[in-house]
Amino acid sequence: MHHSIKTVRIVWALVFGIFIVACSGGGSKEAHHDHEYSEANTNSADSLIYPEETHFKNMRQLTFGADNAEAYWSFDNSKAVFQSNNSAWGVQCDQIFYFDINSSNMREHAPKMLSTGMGRTTCSYFLPGDTTIVYASTHLGDEACPPVPEHKPGGKYLWPVYSTYDIFVADLNGKILKQLTNEPGYDAEATVSPKGDKIVFTSDRSGDLELYTMNLDGSDVKQITNELGYDGGAFFSPDGSQLIFRSSRPKTQEEKAEYNELLSQGLVAPTQMELYICNTDGSDLRQLTNLGKANWAPFFHPSGKKVIFSSNHQGTHGFEFNLYMINTDGTGLERISHDKVFDAFPMFSPDGKKIIFSSNRNNGGTHDTNLFVADWVE
Repeated sequence: MHHSIKTVRIVWALVFGIFIVACSGGGSKEAHHDHEYSEANTNSADSLIYPEETHFKNMRQLTFGADNAEAYWSFDNSKAVFQSNNSAWGVQCDQIFYFDINSSNMREHAPKMLSTGMGRTTCSYFLPGDTTIVYASTHLGDEACPPVPEHKPGGKYLWPVYSTYDIFVADLNGKILKQLTNEPGYDAEATVSPKGDKIVFTSDRSGDLELYTMNLDGSDVKQITNELGYDGGAFFSPDGSQLIFRSSRPKTQEEKAEYNELLSQGLVAPTQMELYICNTDGSDLRQLTNLGKANWAPFFHPSGKKVIFSSNHQGTHGFEFNLYMINTDGTGLERISHDKVFDAFPMFSPDGKKIIFSSNRNNGGTHDTNLFVADWVE
């Protein structure tokens, strides 16, 4: 769930009811897609970039169909792991795949699947050494894809918090080496510190969705947040000293009652979220954005002094998400991307030279969400 892609194609998520939030436990649209991509765009990096997108250069499209999201770099900048529901690759809902950034051709060849192919998975991340990954999966609860909430006309936008999610370590052959969590309830959204010493994740073991940290072997679990609301999608700063995450913090008694009632049913309504920042022990917690609507999928700029994230706060419709950047003191908001529909899940390469993200650009009029990589220009 930093969030998985939901059961409706991402672009219509807020319109028809299931919103996608980085490293959350929902899943991608289980659908067949007709792919009519622009040959000009797939062959020309410049044509993939809007004129206003001055921070991007030499953009490449990496996937070509279905819903692909949460692509996260290896420590050595050469590989990435991501989740996809591409039925052409033999999956029914989100599974974890990996590829070589420079040599893989996912238009012609399916990438290697690292998850079991059972249940639904989310939020994979390389561990130090780049020979193992961490990811969350529901397969121990049920080998089938878990159901998604039924959207009722006029009802709230809801997505599920699957109690069967647990966090696992697997090698690059897909063999599960260790189960890191075994508490009852939701454990997912794991990411790894650039220092290579800690994992941050979201769990409802306290009765609410809070952030926790643990060692790479699952030991020394510590609760980091303790305020009512869904705290998730957390990432470490480049020096490993801070966390950036998004939260839906209900304020009125009515909002709190609704939040608790939905959570008791394993559901969350994630249409109002802001970004928060704190030290890795939870101290110095402060709200970073106050933009309204949904602000999510944050990631630290390589300098550690800025955060890039996805937001629909300027959109005239709920599904218009673009990338923005803001200083860690809350100043200097800058719009980064200018797609007409959906850009999210940005991640800088560890060396700071490239950025990878998911987008609806160049999808040939479909609702496919694909991965793109570009050189980053300051």
